[in-house]
Order: sequence, then C-alpha cells, then structure tokens
Amino acid sequence: MLFTLSFIIYLFATATYIAFFVTQNKKIRSSARCLLFGAGAIHTVTIISRYLVAGHTPLTTHHDTISFFAWSMTWAFLSFRWRYQVKNFGTFVSLVISALMTVAALSSQSIAELPPALQSAWLPIHASIAILADGFLAMGFCSGLMYLLQERELKNKRFGVFYSRLPSLDALDTLIHHCLTVGFPLLTLGIITGSFWAKQAWGSYWHWDPKETWSLITWFIYAGMLHQRFIAGWRGKRAAILAIIGFMSVLFTLWGVTFLLSGVHSYVR
Repeated sequence: MLFTLSFIIYLFATATYIAFFVTQNKKIRSSARCLLFGAGAIHTVTIISRYLVAGHTPLTTHHDTISFFAWSMTWAFLSFRWRYQVKNFGTFVSLVISALMTVAALSSQSIAELPPALQSAWLPIHASIAILADGFLAMGFCSGLMYLLQERELKNKRFGVFYSRLPSLDALDTLIHHCLTVGFPLLTLGIITGSFWAKQAWGSYWHWDPKETWSLITWFIYAGMLHQRFIAGWRGKRAAILAIIGFMSVLFTLWGVTFLLSGVHSYVR
C-alpha cells in the first residue's frame, strides 16, 4: 500500500515536472519539487516497513533493489538541490525515477527468506553504498543526455524546445563532473565493502563472479573517464558520452548480469 502510494506520487511529480518543462512556470516547479519530496518521504517509510516485516535489510530481491535505486536517486537529487540549481534537471531525473519505480512495481513484492551467505552485517553496508552510488551515476547519465541534446541544437543552429530550457554546455559539463565525483568514490567503496563481505561469506576476497567482474568493468569506465578529464582534459561531449556508457554498464551489472549470467549473486531476482 505504501509502495503504491509513493509510486503514484512519483508519477504525479514527474507529470508536474513535465508541465513545468513545457510552461516554465516556477509555481509548477515548486509543486513538482514538493511532490517529489513527499514521494521520497513515503518511500522512506515503505523501506523501513519492509525492514521491520522482513527482519533484515530489504535489498535482496529485484523489487527491493530497484525500489532502493529509485529512492537513492530521489534523495541524491534532492540533496543536490541544496547546492546546485540546474534548469529542468528535475524533469530528466524524475523520468528515470518513475521508470525505475515502474520496473519495481511490476516485480514480485514478496519478501524472500535470507540465504545463510547474506546473513551478515555487510549486507546493509555494501548493498546500500553500491546502490547509492548508482543513484548519483544515474544523475550523471541524465546530465550527459541533457548535454548531448543541448549540444545538438547548438551544432545544428536549430534553437528548438531544448535550447531555452536547458542550461549552458559549461554548466552541464560541471554537473556531470559533480555527479561523478560523488558517485565514483561510492562505487569504489561499494566494491571494497563487497570484497570484505565475499571473504567472510565465501572465504575469498574476489571470485570473478559475473557481477563482480562487471562491477569492475564499470569502475574502470568511470576511473578512465575521470583520469582522462584530469590528465588529458576530456570534457564536454566526450564526458557526456562516457557518462551515458558508464550508466549503461551500471544497468547491465544490475539487470543483465542478474538475469543472463549465473553466479553467486543470482539470489537477487
């Protein structure tokens, strides 16, 4: 019930952000922000409720993982709002959040019994950090997409619907960088805590399990991106494309590996 309520409010928030994108009415934007905050607050209560019912951190099923992903992105965005004001960023972010919540709503919401290997204090630490990283990297994806849309209109000299509604290319490039400078350390910490948990659960820090391998591939994509930014000065379109490619790797690690490749992480279904 609580999940459904938060899902519906997320959808209203997204619709209101889209209305703001069209009208550019600031009162509509304020309403959209209030709706997103309300959805995030109810979503928080939802996660706490599932924790109390399950008796463990609800991050071991597909529904819970995607739901927490949407929750992480919501609060990552709202926390960014305290420091950064990027025009129409909320429209793009809320669309991704609603898409994630739709996937979570279509997944089984039954609470699974916790396998012995997952009965560890590392579960809330590792899983929450890793998915929180995904929330910031998803915002990097939104920033990269906005950059490419704005760059396309400027390059073609066709100042259409996006030109006046999106920030400058410099502002979007800075936004990409800020999202990744938060998301990448969290991703790194998620991999490190996961290796400690693997040592405790399976006796070795690393197994080259498909999810571990793809997590490492994702890490190398973002590490390479940040390295090239600081060393070779990669900015602008290259950074935007890499932010999108990196997020595709995040999604494959989250979904592709789970459903296409078997391994010790196959319990997340």
